[in-house]
Amino acid sequence: MNKTRKLIIAGNWKMNKTVAEALDLVRGLKIELSTVKEVDIVVCPPFTALGEVSKAILDSNLRLGAQNMSEHNVGAYTGEITAVMLKEFSVRYVILGHSERRQYQRESNELIAKKALAAHNAALKPIVCVGETLAEREANRTQEILDTQVRGSLAGLTNDQMVETIIAYEPVWAIGTGKTATTEQAQEAHAFIRGLLGKSFDETVARRVRIQYGGSVKPSNARELMSQPDVDGALVGGASLETRSFAEIIKNSI
Repeated sequence: MNKTRKLIIAGNWKMNKTVAEALDLVRGLKIELSTVKEVDIVVCPPFTALGEVSKAILDSNLRLGAQNMSEHNVGAYTGEITAVMLKEFSVRYVILGHSERRQYQRESNELIAKKALAAHNAALKPIVCVGETLAEREANRTQEILDTQVRGSLAGLTNDQMVETIIAYEPVWAIGTGKTATTEQAQEAHAFIRGLLGKSFDETVARRVRIQYGGSVKPSNARELMSQPDVDGALVGGASLETRSFAEIIKNSI
């Protein structure tokens, strides 16, 4: 598959895997994916497993991501994790604004923008998630919601920072439901997001930013999704929790 933008496929493990289970998974992935050079491969374990997973994937083609971080650098913020703390474990990527955090922790676009800026200031690459609910799609509000989320969640970033930011389009109605956006729906949303980037930044930036698709990505639909011109990878949930399924998604995407 020939694209100017290198595919990036990340596994979001969410609140799953003990340290021992995490190590089993990445050891299997190291074997299965050792020869893959065409895709940036990222694993995002829970905070408790970052240290051991970091050591386990040293000298491999797997890269480490975290599932969240604070917008603050230090202070009295009980339960929070800073970018500098993540850097201690050689974390390179951080997922921000996932729909579950938008829903359960009431994270706003403004807060996500602050986190994205903090990530860049620590030389971390944010994976900023956007996406509409089923009710919003059925009300024909998809583009309105994406416009608000993209502009709000990326506010304040420079052109250089934006190029180093990954966007994950995750239609909320397709996350963990078994429903997947059709390739046409995914491509349409990704193209719309790229158009927004062209307006908020410039066309050169828009062409360089990688936009992942997330929402019930499986080995069986990976190839068709990744073949779309504006789909530059995947943010994988449930299917990233098992070595074979995650490895097959990546291999089928090449």
